Amino acid sequence: MAESFGSRLRRAWNAFVNNRDPTYRPEEYSLGYWGRPDRRRFSTGKERTIINAIYNRIAMDAAAVDIRHVRLDDNNRFQADIDDGLNQCLNVEANLDQTGRAMRQDAFLSMLDEGVIAVVPVETTTDPNLSASYDILQLRVGKVVEWFPKHVRVRLYNEDTGKNEEIILKKRNVALVENPFYAVMNEPNSILQRLIRKLNLLDAVDEQASSGKLDLIIQLPYVVKNDIKQKQAETRRKAVEDQLAGSKYGIAYIDGTERVIQLNRPVENNLLKTVEYFTSMLYSQLGVTQSIMDGTADEKTMLNYNNRVIEPILSAFTDEIKRKFLSKTARSQKQSIMFFRDPFRLVPVSEIAEIADKFTRNEIATSNEIRQAIGMPPSSDPKADELRNSNLNHPDEKEMMENPKPEEETAA
Repeated sequence: MAESFGSRLRRAWNAFVNNRDPTYRPEEYSLGYWGRPDRRRFSTGKERTIINAIYNRIAMDAAAVDIRHVRLDDNNRFQADIDDGLNQCLNVEANLDQTGRAMRQDAFLSMLDEGVIAVVPVETTTDPNLSASYDILQLRVGKVVEWFPKHVRVRLYNEDTGKNEEIILKKRNVALVENPFYAVMNEPNSILQRLIRKLNLLDAVDEQASSGKLDLIIQLPYVVKNDIKQKQAETRRKAVEDQLAGSKYGIAYIDGTERVIQLNRPVENNLLKTVEYFTSMLYSQLGVTQSIMDGTADEKTMLNYNNRVIEPILSAFTDEIKRKFLSKTARSQKQSIMFFRDPFRLVPVSEIAEIADKFTRNEIATSNEIRQAIGMPPSSDPKADELRNSNLNHPDEKEMMENPKPEEETAA
């Protein structure tokens, strides 16, 4: 029976009309901000340098890889996904403010910037201090501010108060993920930190060069070695400054015996060459190239980048999640945390047909799995879900062709 208009009208909800709470109290909404208070901010001014772009590119590429809570078979191979709270946090909704992918990108970005991060289960089904068997309902990324033998002090965003608060947690209940490139990126004298200092010096030189100063020397027609002549020179300098400041077009006059020497010529230094050298060294040590940054890298370059940069970061993240959030009993039951990279993401359209033919002909993937990888809906044909070579006749088909079933006699 179709629903009547009056019934739909009674159950309708509008965010502007029905969302008015008659018992509204401003203190219940805690603090308010113009921007997101849980958003990650870079430290030591990295947002003004190319380091920001490198961090963001690596974090985005690492977050694009799926990380799932899975069950393995007897040979430690992927068997099926486990649909629980941890898998939902990693892929669907990590907390009130972030999706699973946004939380993963936040984790990788913070790990590259700070060197080590804390992935904290802020909401669980039972107390982790009392039992190792619990399901995780919310995850957040925090900053480690102090280390203890068996505990850590973590600065974490509290969604109830809207503040970043510091709490002490046990190490066994928190995933502490360290940057695998810590020696290259986070050590005080690493190549990346030296590059940041050189970039800051280059910015200071540029600001000084464009500060609007004239850098003039006025040569006076007398010697200024004694105090009286120095006072006269200072008076003359202030007079020229007042003329320039009070003039509409910045014009001043001097005596015919005075001479003006201009010094605002570009000062040659090796800062720019040093920055270029450190940038190339950083790219080579990380396995990142300029073609990766501007999106023109070929398949071999991206494969090297994924194996040398993305894979160590993902392995460090998944190994720590598996170690801390899966108990020994869960691991003995063949539960694990694995990441899966889409092999067709970098394949051009012209090669997909040949790859699909090789995968199905060698019985590596079914037709429906190939269709799903290229974004097509699955086929309803039962053969599309079977691992079979369509170019060969299978025994059941051969027997059916040799001994066809007799036609049923029609009823008289």
